[in-house]
Amino acid sequence: MQHKGIADKAMPDWEKRFRAPRVSLPDWAEDAPDRSLFVSNATGTYELYAWDRSTGEQRQVTDRQNGTTDGLLSPDGAWIWWFDDKDGDEFGVWRRQPFAGGEDELAAPGLDPSYPAGLALGRDGRTAIVGRSTDEDGTTIHVARFGEPPVEIYRHRESAGVGDLSHDGSLIAVEHTEHGDAMHSALRVLRPDGTAVAELDDTKGGTEELGLEVLGFAPVDGDTRLLIGHQRRGRWEPLVWNVATGEETDLALELPGDVSAEWYPDGAGLLIAHSFEARSELFRYDLAGRELVRVPTPAGSVSGATARPDGSVEYLWSSAAEPSAVRSTTGRVVLDPPGLKSPGSVAVEDVWVEGPGGRIHALVQRPAGTEGPLPTVFDIHGGPTWHDSDAFAAGPAAWVDHGYAVVRVNYRGSTGYGRAWTDALKHRVGLIELEDIAAVREWAVTSGLADPDRLILTGGSWGGYLTLLGLGTQPDAWTLGIAAVPVADYVTAYHDEMEALKAMDRTLLGGTPEEVPERFEASSPLTYVDQMKAPVYISAGVNDPRCPIRQVDNYVKRLEARGAVHEVYRYDAGHGSLVVDERIKQVRLELDFAERHLAGRAPK
Repeated sequence: MQHKGIADKAMPDWEKRFRAPRVSLPDWAEDAPDRSLFVSNATGTYELYAWDRSTGEQRQVTDRQNGTTDGLLSPDGAWIWWFDDKDGDEFGVWRRQPFAGGEDELAAPGLDPSYPAGLALGRDGRTAIVGRSTDEDGTTIHVARFGEPPVEIYRHRESAGVGDLSHDGSLIAVEHTEHGDAMHSALRVLRPDGTAVAELDDTKGGTEELGLEVLGFAPVDGDTRLLIGHQRRGRWEPLVWNVATGEETDLALELPGDVSAEWYPDGAGLLIAHSFEARSELFRYDLAGRELVRVPTPAGSVSGATARPDGSVEYLWSSAAEPSAVRSTTGRVVLDPPGLKSPGSVAVEDVWVEGPGGRIHALVQRPAGTEGPLPTVFDIHGGPTWHDSDAFAAGPAAWVDHGYAVVRVNYRGSTGYGRAWTDALKHRVGLIELEDIAAVREWAVTSGLADPDRLILTGGSWGGYLTLLGLGTQPDAWTLGIAAVPVADYVTAYHDEMEALKAMDRTLLGGTPEEVPERFEASSPLTYVDQMKAPVYISAGVNDPRCPIRQVDNYVKRLEARGAVHEVYRYDAGHGSLVVDERIKQVRLELDFAERHLAGRAPK
């Protein structure tokens, strides 16, 4: 689809990567597998699309100014549920629309707007388990049956969420953090009347902090097996927990990285996803024979996979050099959007650097055929419990197109390197990650890759936070900074952000700003704003519930008061934008800021 009449030839490659239509991995209805739901940016805004595989028909389900990505297909394929918030603020209600098309309606009448805390839909076509989070109530979970008032079955001040609903609708799995550790959940299984059936809590009785996660009930009526993830051997691994008998079947897979899983539709096997050192691969695990068999995928990253009723596997794959595609083990491309095709980019190089907490993995991209020292962008990922991978990303590719090397650091706190690496973020929040980034910066300069006079620190969300914190605590290390949707004033951010993030901050820092003021002060970019030397560009969504605008404004006022070189761009959305034109505008502003402030700094 050609975007707004712009000729492909006149459009630079970096812009094509944003404009080219792309699709998510399709979700399919358990009892109507020909009916699917996916997300696409085909119209220039990310929206939900219905796809009838039996006829090939596709239609756009949602059409909102700021886009829609949160949706779920009912097991019978009759309804599409989607979350309706206001301008990206993530606070809203669930609506539903017939799969074949028609008017939207309120999906769970009687439930006031909230932040979402999980959703599971029953196979009877009328039951939903709806999780809600608000500042006033904490987390509540409700059984909503169409035509009846919703019934509350769970309430707690700490974070919790709906995990899954059993195949026959008799059991509800809940992840909760009632113990106060928002990084490590415990599990509870409830009946629809709210009575507890089983509990599993790995945070009790030991000195280690271990988490659990719900991966899904077995897809068989009357089957009480629940697939869960655990951290008992230092990384995420799956096990099968029979919630009726208490029996745990540990798979003990000999894989070095984090492992997730989902059921094959017959309940006899598991689709295993293994993530290790920035790449991923798939396997089938046969429960009866306890046999692990590789599912062939190309080298790179699988960001989602699902087993179909015919035994085939569909997966969303990409690499840093090749754009994403939804593929199948049958050998075909599942969804291939028409129109403009995304150009590729350059492959990543793996770098390992010794750091204060162990070996740090970094991914490096540089313009083809170039030698250093190069202007270099340190593009820092968000999360913080996330990781950069060998996957296609339009943002880093845009920097490479403009002659920059790009370095992405999987600092302590990143996933995919074991539980100890992820859980290292405690109390010295932000400062720990910056120690790792500084070690990789030193390697980049001494190796001859990076020009020390042309170093950009940038990132979004937690990466934006680390950008501002790094500019203040490492003022001589960076030439300029570009921070998108950042935490800038940690105390104000805590008071204004959504409740679930308050809980995460209490876990990371060991309490509230009133209980541990010295830790919040040490980890807040606002504390170091007067030490900054580099020009800084900041972009922020005015409706952002994660990194709220008031705390950004507080930081900007301090920059203004000291006459610091800075630029600020505020836009009418939440934690980022789902509108392609808006995203391109932001990247263009960032590239322009860098070009203007690095002009005249060519290597000597």
